[in-house]
Amino acid sequence: MTQPRDDTRDDAPATASKRGDAAVEALSGTIAEAQGSHILGRAVTINKPADELFAFFRDFANLPSFMENVVSIDVLDDTRSHWVVKGPIGRVEWTARVTEEQPGRLIAWTSEEGAQIPNSGRVEFKPVEGRGTVVTATILYDPPGGIVGKVIAKMFQREPGIQARRDLRRFKQLMETGEVATPAMNPKQFEEMGL
Repeated sequence: MTQPRDDTRDDAPATASKRGDAAVEALSGTIAEAQGSHILGRAVTINKPADELFAFFRDFANLPSFMENVVSIDVLDDTRSHWVVKGPIGRVEWTARVTEEQPGRLIAWTSEEGAQIPNSGRVEFKPVEGRGTVVTATILYDPPGGIVGKVIAKMFQREPGIQARRDLRRFKQLMETGEVATPAMNPKQFEEMGL
């Protein structure tokens, strides 16, 4: 006789869980002062040492070089930074505070009170023998405008899940090749075309 299936069991990583509330709760337990009702997780393998990737990422002033929708990040002190990001309905801002840091391994943050988009998360750097480092970004956030806002953001390709995937790909390009590939023409190409 077969045992009845236990549909409450979900051994997937929190970011891949089909039970959103349980996933958010599980992740919230790993981030100090976690904020956000939606979860996303993305990962990429980068052929560079974890310490090098962490050091570049930890200097928040570097992030706009590969994060497409980040307008600016002003570093306020060792643990706080002010973010300005393009959203589907305009710019949004918040101040983020580092809540946990393990050099070469992980950095976690949470937005401070008054954030237009409450969010928190962590980026982990895990060395993989012979392949470099797996960089995993896990983010909790409250979409502006709730579910309707999330749908609008997806339509404009500004939904955080889409952006996280693209940004990690650009991070990989930048760290492995020294530049981010783009379909846009650079000034020299415009000049060569006589434009």
